[in-house]
Amino acid sequence: MSEWWTYEPSDFLLFAPRTYYRLFELYNGEIWPGQMLALLAGLAILALLLDPGTRQSRIVAALLAASWLWVAWAYHYARYASINWVATYFAGAFALQAALLIALGIGRGLTLQPAARWISWGGISLVLFALVLQPLIGPLLAGRAWSQVEIFAIAPDPTVVATLGVLALGRGWQKWLLLPIPILWCVVSGAIAWVMRSPDVVLMPVVAAWTIVILVGSAIWGKPSSEGRHTMAR
Repeated sequence: MSEWWTYEPSDFLLFAPRTYYRLFELYNGEIWPGQMLALLAGLAILALLLDPGTRQSRIVAALLAASWLWVAWAYHYARYASINWVATYFAGAFALQAALLIALGIGRGLTLQPAARWISWGGISLVLFALVLQPLIGPLLAGRAWSQVEIFAIAPDPTVVATLGVLALGRGWQKWLLLPIPILWCVVSGAIAWVMRSPDVVLMPVVAAWTIVILVGSAIWGKPSSEGRHTMAR
């Protein structure tokens, strides 16, 4: 038996990278045209952030909760777990996040009041990135097939990024209970990408870091300004 120090991180991977990406290809084919519905949900969230209304928070939270619940069941549990047994725990974490969004986002409502204009657009930029740019990274930068594209509300990474964009704009104690699982997933996703030697290895950790920067900036700026205010109904 070879000495343990001769092993590389990739030797402990439970699946080949091409198997992982092939899983997305099969998944996308099986649920088509569900991607269109997911895109509409994402655009609805973005529109609500840009033009808030009296029921903004509950609608956004409901859309995010549905997205997390779908990814928990349709991706992690029903498909990813077939090549990685740890995915059953990922499914549980995503289902828990959906429950928290229902309890704290729909039940209590969130207040979104950025303390400065850059904080407002910092959060919105994450949502926009998750909807438009992140799906392009795999095919254009990593050389993956278009059939393996990762989309908001369908795949975990863009769903997490969009959620962090919304939470980065939040105020009040509720958002702190909604942040741990998305932040932890950024770390997990980055670790998986590192082991697979994926070109986008730094993407999710950078998203987590940018979210933390926004949160720190929000705490420093204190009370929201009228210039950067977006109100999500309580």
